[in-house]
Amino acid sequence: MRIVGGKYKGRIFSPNKRFSSRPTTDMAKEALFNILSNRYEFSALNILDLFSGTGSIGYEFISRGAETVTFVELHSAHTQFIREVTEKLDINNIRIIRGDAFRFLKNCREQFDIIFADPPFDLPGIGEIPAAVLDSGVLHPDGLFILEHSKSFSFSHNPYFKEMRMYGKVHFSFFSFQTNNSTTPLNPTDGD
Repeated sequence: MRIVGGKYKGRIFSPNKRFSSRPTTDMAKEALFNILSNRYEFSALNILDLFSGTGSIGYEFISRGAETVTFVELHSAHTQFIREVTEKLDINNIRIIRGDAFRFLKNCREQFDIIFADPPFDLPGIGEIPAAVLDSGVLHPDGLFILEHSKSFSFSHNPYFKEMRMYGKVHFSFFSFQTNNSTTPLNPTDGD
């Protein structure tokens, strides 16, 4: 697993062979963060990384200067790996929560500017994730929710769906409460 951009670009971390997570590919990460970097200023954003797995996406946000990143991951081996990586990088603007993502959404009382979810592609209930996130109140009204999923799913029927991008087998669906087609949240990079 490699960090593809920002302050920690090029750093490589290898989970052990028993690790059950499927990290987002470097190509898909680079494409996603090219989109996000053109739309957002990361330095004031609070990020939520649901189903964190290796923590790969959260590290990319941190590397690009996000104010805070909260990792939510159910498996203890995965949260331990995230803790080890963030300690090696000497990162302290993070929070690691070992727990169920759906339960976290029900109990969380804070809001995030960007929420990224990368559940296992065979997770029962994956189709319910957009509603779970968007109905929970954890996404800032001007925020953005991104769901990574396989080609087996289409979320275009969701009233908050904005667009989908495909990179190989990886699909990213973008959701926003914005009424127009803009998916730009609180801190746009343009207009400075």
